[in-house]
Amino acid sequence: PKLGTKKMIESKIVSKECQEYTRTVSLRETEVQKELREVTAKHPNSIMLSTPETQQMLQMFIKLMNAKKTIDVGVFTGYSSLSVAMALPDDGIVHALDTTEEFVNVGKPFWKKAGVDHKIKLHIAPAKKTLDGFIKNEKECGTFDFAFIDADKQNYQLYYEKCLKLLRVGGLIVIDNVLWSGKVWDKEAQDETTNWIRDLNTFIHKDETTNW
Repeated sequence: PKLGTKKMIESKIVSKECQEYTRTVSLRETEVQKELREVTAKHPNSIMLSTPETQQMLQMFIKLMNAKKTIDVGVFTGYSSLSVAMALPDDGIVHALDTTEEFVNVGKPFWKKAGVDHKIKLHIAPAKKTLDGFIKNEKECGTFDFAFIDADKQNYQLYYEKCLKLLRVGGLIVIDNVLWSGKVWDKEAQDETTNWIRDLNTFIHKDETTNW
């Protein structure tokens, strides 16, 4: 099975059979989402593409929380920004953070096609700079409902801590790749990226300012 031209990523956590089955019986993907996913799957950097199951989960969280104001750290082609925006009310907003518009331009026509482009505010700058800008404006702190982090792993902890300052009480941060296809519990996996993610997981586990 393929997502566009991209084969499903091998995982030590979820088998191909499990993934195929869950997509068959649970996935509710709009045509626009599917189109952007398939276009992104053909991109040279398609490894950065999130799964449709993840996007559906994000949309479920947005709906359950009645979220209106969100952050998307790491936009790539705009697949996650599209999904979140589609789940938001008409006056909701996704602050989409990325360092380049090159990849984002792939997704912009799909944002418009889905009728959600007015809900997505793009910030082209290092995410740290954009988040710091929000934090400096005290009126922004504690006003965001939701944040999704799927960007450079080296700065995951930094993004987490800054998003935490912006979230309201009861807000939610979702971080992608925290199990890193099972490498985080593989003692032989000592590459830099895996260790960054291990450090993040340990940090969050010990963070007593948050629940779970």
